[in-house]
Amino acid sequence: MTLTKPTFDVIRRLIPPLSPDFHKGQAGRVCVIGGSDDYTGAPYFSAISALKLGADMAHVVCQPTAAIAIKNYSPDLMVHPYMRKYDKNPDLTSEEIIDNVSSLFKRTHVLTIGPGLSRDKMMLECTKGIILKAKEEHIPMVIDADGLFLIQNNPEIIKDYSEAILTPNVNEFRRLCETMRIEFEDDHKGELAQKLSQAFGGVTIVQKGKNDLISNGNSIFLVDHKSGLKRCGGQGDILTGLISTFVAWGVAYKKNIWQHDNSISPTDIPMLASFAGCTINRECSWAAFSKLGRSVQTSDMIPEIGPSFQRLFESNLSKL
Repeated sequence: MTLTKPTFDVIRRLIPPLSPDFHKGQAGRVCVIGGSDDYTGAPYFSAISALKLGADMAHVVCQPTAAIAIKNYSPDLMVHPYMRKYDKNPDLTSEEIIDNVSSLFKRTHVLTIGPGLSRDKMMLECTKGIILKAKEEHIPMVIDADGLFLIQNNPEIIKDYSEAILTPNVNEFRRLCETMRIEFEDDHKGELAQKLSQAFGGVTIVQKGKNDLISNGNSIFLVDHKSGLKRCGGQGDILTGLISTFVAWGVAYKKNIWQHDNSISPTDIPMLASFAGCTINRECSWAAFSKLGRSVQTSDMIPEIGPSFQRLFESNLSKL
């Protein structure tokens, strides 16, 4: 199948205008499920990236110990210490935790599942329940990191759910292929991503790599935008926040909170959101790397999100 790219003009149609007619939360509410004893940076990177791109609100659902650290990283994040680990003598049952988290669904446009989650038995059990509850309410989700470990071992919970986006790196992608009985090989044409998406019943796959390949089983997008040459940990967490914001904007687009021509099909939104997020992530990476070279860290990409978005997508917004 031919690799394609959407035009930036199409993606711009998903971006809500800045308007005094909107109220708080209409232009994007993101909820990150992750954050544990050992991993507090990942959910922070994901949630703060969503805000820096332009989402109105970002929640983080995590362990109590992680909540303390994440709250100190930024006062802009709403942090909920609902999750528990099995080995910490939990004071809540899995059912109680799932109910607590699902109470946030009415305040959420999209779930970002996995950053800093850990592979603790109870954390994964609760996340499985959260995914199942979210599917009942047709909430879109972006799944990465240990969220993908959960999917690898329980593929049925996400199968045929076209509102889901999976963002595996090369090793995660290989394991998902093994789970779905797809022979893995080096692939630069997106055919494996397409096969994996088809095996999952139309879930959007973002195969991260030198170039990013995105497929919903029908078409394949190529993202070959220039990127930095330093592969520090956490860049994938930023990507989840960026994609999630565009997914949230897609929800607002479908609800017609601003006047537009309805030219984008709802079924195209996961692909477009993924392409836009990957492109901005690469632009941020290149911008930070150009300034700092080998010493660049993921935190250096955060200040580049707004300027990168403006360079790529905002120049013509006033014409829409």
